[in-house]
Amino acid sequence: MSAEPRLAEVAEPEPAQEAARGTDQAVKETLEDYTLRFAPRSYRRWTPMVVATTALGGIAYMADFSIGAGIGLAHGTGNALLAIAVAAVVIFVTGFPLAYYGARYNIDLDLITRGSGFGYFGSVLTSVIFASFTFIFFALEGSIMAQGLKLGLGLPLWLGYLVSTLMVIPLVIYGMTALSKLQVWTTPVWLLLMVGPLVYLVATDPGTVDRFLAYAGTDGDGGVNTASVLLGAGVCLSLIAQIGEQIDYLRFMPPKTEANKRGWWTAVVMAGPGWVVLGALKQAIGVFLAVYIIAEVGPAAAPEPIQQFKHAFDAMMPSWIVLPLAVALVVISQIKINVTNAYSGSLAWTNSFTRVTGRYPGRMVFVLVNLGFALALMEADMFSFLNSILGFYSNCAIAWVVTVATDIGINKYVLKLSPRAPEFRRGMLYAVNPVGVVSFVAASGLSIAMYFHALGDTLQPYSPVAAAVIAVVLTPLMAVVTKGRYYLRRTDDGIAEPLLDEEGNPSAVTFECHVCRQRFERPDVAACRTHDAVVCSLCLSTDRTGDHVLPAAV
Repeated sequence: MSAEPRLAEVAEPEPAQEAARGTDQAVKETLEDYTLRFAPRSYRRWTPMVVATTALGGIAYMADFSIGAGIGLAHGTGNALLAIAVAAVVIFVTGFPLAYYGARYNIDLDLITRGSGFGYFGSVLTSVIFASFTFIFFALEGSIMAQGLKLGLGLPLWLGYLVSTLMVIPLVIYGMTALSKLQVWTTPVWLLLMVGPLVYLVATDPGTVDRFLAYAGTDGDGGVNTASVLLGAGVCLSLIAQIGEQIDYLRFMPPKTEANKRGWWTAVVMAGPGWVVLGALKQAIGVFLAVYIIAEVGPAAAPEPIQQFKHAFDAMMPSWIVLPLAVALVVISQIKINVTNAYSGSLAWTNSFTRVTGRYPGRMVFVLVNLGFALALMEADMFSFLNSILGFYSNCAIAWVVTVATDIGINKYVLKLSPRAPEFRRGMLYAVNPVGVVSFVAASGLSIAMYFHALGDTLQPYSPVAAAVIAVVLTPLMAVVTKGRYYLRRTDDGIAEPLLDEEGNPSAVTFECHVCRQRFERPDVAACRTHDAVVCSLCLSTDRTGDHVLPAAV
């Protein structure tokens, strides 16, 4: 594990003394968790269920309750439940191929995106989209925690925002090792605190269910209509990029074998696309609790999770323990998700910066960058215009995820124009592949225009549908038009050893990189252009002169 940080500072040519200083600093700084690269078998020592539990721990966020409450208050229970269900189906279907590729080939979503239609530099676009997702949702969760700290401890909101930001830094530093322990140990407590009040309210006051089902919302008459369902689904679909955070954990899955295949598939489905099942349930609970709060104390506090659970606990417990329990639930939830947001965001920013500049400053720099963006959003009171932010953002996220899922599902397996095995190494890929880039830009651009009423008020609710449909249609069409020629710059990486072993898993055979003098497993290296040796993927990324990058195949 400690070998990875040492590579961070010595991958590009530097004077020996600077390289040594960089090595020492990187070792002290953080465990890098294989930023920018394949996660080797030697590092992946967790069982499928531990990986799955860790990944699912990251979806303990409270935003679902706010999202569900906001949709329910605006459009009524019937429209809200249908919107949640529509979004969940789309997220599950698109998330499945991405989760499989991440777990099977041990690479994150950016590396998957590179070889699934975007190209080596083309996927920088989507890395920025994903990084934005992490700090938007960090800010949302931080806002919810600040509301809890204000109610429970009297902290002003600005100070609560700062506390919720700074407290995750020590946990994020140590990557997967610390995160797996945190998520496994806190999940049972979180589940008990979340489910307990709901079960109690339904069991002791069945009338709450009737009021919930009959609630008409502020913008409707209680009937179901397509525009309301699609507007609500658009907000829920902003969470489609959550699959990227799930894959940041799933890439550490052990190899799939005959002995473990049942547990392996269970873990991948449960912690990959299956995250949305729990997410949809939380959104529905958010609608239920919001309706309950309206009946008890009025609508003002209904969208705030701290208020939802405070009043739910108040119905079942002595008053002296209500507030501490509600605050504990909010704090546990915020820590569980925001360590994931900070961790995944730092990986995405590092990916983008290193490819564009050829420099690798270390992941901790971008932990702080991501937290800075999130804190700025919190101080700007993003919680008050939550649905508008998520509705706009969902168009970009849908266009990206649907494009990559379509490339895997159709271009790779049906049309066979996209290489089946994912490729992410510099030199093997074209800089930009029009298949994914054109599809993504067209889908996101047109859907955003629709969202801002550029094509009329009637079409505005259909912007998320447009993003998905355009991506599904254009991705295979562009592959056919280009005949798949822009996926691979070359098909031979200059190494005779196969990339995959006899069971189809990435090979564990190791090679020494002649630039950084560290050993890497087969999928993470390629032959050197100027030496009879191999180079690791990070050294290729930081090679600003291109001396080691293989030429295009003739």
